[in-house]
Amino acid sequence: MGERRVPGAGHARGVPDPAAAASPAASPAASPADPAADPGVDPGVDPALVALAQDLLDWARAGETSRVLAYVDAGVPADLTGADGNTLLMLAAYHGHADLVVGLAERGADPDRVNDRGQTPLAGAVFKAEDDVVAALLRLGADPDAGTPSARATAAMFGRSLAV
Repeated sequence: MGERRVPGAGHARGVPDPAAAASPAASPAASPADPAADPGVDPGVDPALVALAQDLLDWARAGETSRVLAYVDAGVPADLTGADGNTLLMLAAYHGHADLVVGLAERGADPDRVNDRGQTPLAGAVFKAEDDVVAALLRLGADPDAGTPSARATAAMFGRSLAV
């Protein structure tokens, strides 16, 4: 099965709980714009599922740990990826949500997966000086030499440490 990407960053639409994922049409608030108008969206994909995926990416940015992990536990891929190649873990790492980073990695998210710019979650956390996230990713086995620029190169560029 090929990788599915969600176009754009989306806006929170408030799908109330993981049970709604089984019946996304039940939530009128989950109706996005016509996905056929976006060339990045497979016309066979239910627009409510696109909206849910966009919500999940927003929730990862916001650090809504229990909400995101509940959906992953209900079957959403731990490496759900947005149109720009950012995964849930990348967004959580970049925005300083160490508990969500750990939870996603424990559920199979790849801590070394690069986005479309070749950046890893570890390099993003180093860049943003998110020390708790850096420590968590290193404990999880993230490769400080993966990506372009690597976390090691990013740390050197900004005079930061990669010590756990």
